[in-house]
Amino acid sequence: MTADQKVERAATKLQRLANQLAGEGGLKAKLAQPLAEDADLIRKMKPSLIKARAKGEAPTNLKPGQGTLAPSGPQLGARPKKKGAGPSPWIVVGLALATGIALAKWIDWRGHAHPRD
Repeated sequence: MTADQKVERAATKLQRLANQLAGEGGLKAKLAQPLAEDADLIRKMKPSLIKARAKGEAPTNLKPGQGTLAPSGPQLGARPKKKGAGPSPWIVVGLALATGIALAKWIDWRGHAHPRD
């Protein structure tokens, strides 16, 4: 793994953290913007870019930009209800349990009616 890849990986992790904090709100959301800016700065600190700037091959007069953040809330509306999804699994399990108990009691009761003596 090259140094550029390691720097990019670190910047990506920092950007993910900034996006996560932006969605949480409160004090954490206030820290998200500086972290996003730091991720942008780290990306500009790649060794290959530093080398290119030192040789005069890369622009050195770029304006500092703001880091980008993910939106703080969902962008889609509520999910539609599934049609024909069937009954709740808990109801099915409860009915199966009640039916099993009733069947066992009925079998036990019928066994007393015809003893095998």
